[in-house]
Amino acid sequence: MRAYISVDLEGMPFIVSPEHLVLKGVLFNEARKIMTKITVFVAETLNKLGFDEVFIADSHGSMVTIDVDNLPDYIYVIRGWPRPMSMVVGIERADVAIFLGYHAKAGISKATFDHTFSSAKVDRIEVNSIEVSEYLFNAYIAGHFGVPVILVAGDKALIEGDVAKYTPWVEKVVFKESLSRYSCISPSLSRILKDLEKSLKNAVEMFKKGNMLPIKSSYPMEIKVRFLSTEMADAAELLPIVERLDGKTIKFMAKDAVDAVKILELILLANPKPQT
Repeated sequence: MRAYISVDLEGMPFIVSPEHLVLKGVLFNEARKIMTKITVFVAETLNKLGFDEVFIADSHGSMVTIDVDNLPDYIYVIRGWPRPMSMVVGIERADVAIFLGYHAKAGISKATFDHTFSSAKVDRIEVNSIEVSEYLFNAYIAGHFGVPVILVAGDKALIEGDVAKYTPWVEKVVFKESLSRYSCISPSLSRILKDLEKSLKNAVEMFKKGNMLPIKSSYPMEIKVRFLSTEMADAAELLPIVERLDGKTIKFMAKDAVDAVKILELILLANPKPQT
């Protein structure tokens, strides 16, 4: 069996400062150690549970956060950005998916670093009239390939929000309870690893019983994006497939979840950074 781990940073325990998030940040090495330790532990546990190969998609920022020194030989690491399907590229190779360090969507109160794909550009994303988090959007892509997400770990606001609402059967581990955008309470790392081990065992058992279901959206998909600035909608509107709905909001149609994420990634790449 093969497992796929998509790992983000903002939903990791103890991560509260912008200095944790960027390569040149003074706390980035601390964040990298936390992210790597948790991710490798999950991969090792999955291997013990019968997964011969584990793909790890390093999915934060420029996507080079995980320390790749001394990894077990059954691990394959996906790094770098931009790349097709962004945070879940290659997920079609796997039997199951695990999402680690995931955070709440933009606009959620008491959620550390709440955002949806780009805190500098995006205010809201809807798929078929449902406002989505990165979790739900990526779960739709996994579901397109028939791959179930069996465990999600991250910010309590996400776990009790989109995860519980749209995929209640998924195993859940809370890494942090956010007090504000830049503050949280986290259990000790040893407690978190114990919770992960227990939840992974439960998740794999449920998967083998056929009780872990992929989540799918209906096709074609209508995608609406509300930007933080009108200039971003100006740029997106240059694509013939994009319809401008108002000053900050655009809409496009995609034949499936894979096309949707590729078009969205292109729009975000092509958009200028805000000038003011």
